[in-house]
Amino acid sequence: MLRTTSLICVGVLAACGGGTTETSTSTSVPPASGTISATPSITFDPSPLNIVAGGTATFAFGSVGHNVYFDSATGAPADIPGVNVNTSVTRTFPTPGTYVYTCHIHPGMTGRIVVSPAATASDSGPTGYGTYNRS
Repeated sequence: MLRTTSLICVGVLAACGGGTTETSTSTSVPPASGTISATPSITFDPSPLNIVAGGTATFAFGSVGHNVYFDSATGAPADIPGVNVNTSVTRTFPTPGTYVYTCHIHPGMTGRIVVSPAATASDSGPTGYGTYNRS
């Protein structure tokens, strides 16, 4: 009797799908915003910063003066000129692409921002589930 009940349960589970099927064609989606620290050790951290299109990057300037100049590229935001100390400046990145920037005060101090296309509803979440219609 126990064997028959077990076989029936297995058969019912198999007919219903018996588990979850998650298939996703995308990898994790980058955040919409992030912060880049212009450090006293003459680096931009993190580099690269990964965000989605329409997202923002906040440049946090500490006790050592820095600036940010973007290489010429379609969609690159305005530069952050001057000597920036103990302040933060935010830039928006509406266009996917890779944006390289440098500090003109400290030659060799460079960084990158990688902007991915914005995710759509079909890009994330579990798939393989049908829709139940009670008609």
